[in-house]
Amino acid sequence: MDEKPFSQACENNKAPILEVLQEVFPLPATIVEIGSGTGQHAVHFGRHLPHLTWQPTDVADNLPGVRAWLAEAGLPNVAEPLELDLNQAVWPVTSADGAFSANTAHIVSWAQVAALFQGLAGVLASGSLFCLYGPFAYGGEHTSESNAEFDALLRQRDPASGIRDRDDLVALAEAAGFTLAADYAMPANNRTLVWERA
Repeated sequence: MDEKPFSQACENNKAPILEVLQEVFPLPATIVEIGSGTGQHAVHFGRHLPHLTWQPTDVADNLPGVRAWLAEAGLPNVAEPLELDLNQAVWPVTSADGAFSANTAHIVSWAQVAALFQGLAGVLASGSLFCLYGPFAYGGEHTSESNAEFDALLRQRDPASGIRDRDDLVALAEAAGFTLAADYAMPANNRTLVWERA
């Protein structure tokens, strides 16, 4: 079996995110996770949200790690991970009842953030919800000094990445048919933004 990758950030944020997901997705549903990363979230949420069918996705390089976590957990409600690259026009998922993504918007390029919303617009029905977790700026201002430092580090490593401003995301999402439905404050200067498919 492949060695399981591990993210301390996932370990730290999985419990507070779970609380939000329990509120946002109370009914049986299929949820597609965009950018499953290590696979830790898929296992934690699958285990604690047995009424949901969880569909992990990520770029090909990350899939072995996700599979290693899923193989060990053996959860019946978490599907085999699918390869999803935001640069590809065609998604491997054609429909879902909701969507979730953590710590992706600041890692990928702005064009890929746009592709994320466009892709979800083709997958989610009207009224479906999309939870986006991560650090965000508000009105051009970072919410903490640590976020400002993190943003500088991200842009130094890859100028196309960086912490996104909520106002910019709202405009981008609205163009793809999503409206901001909720904004949850999370630990460590993060937020969970909940978008509704119009």
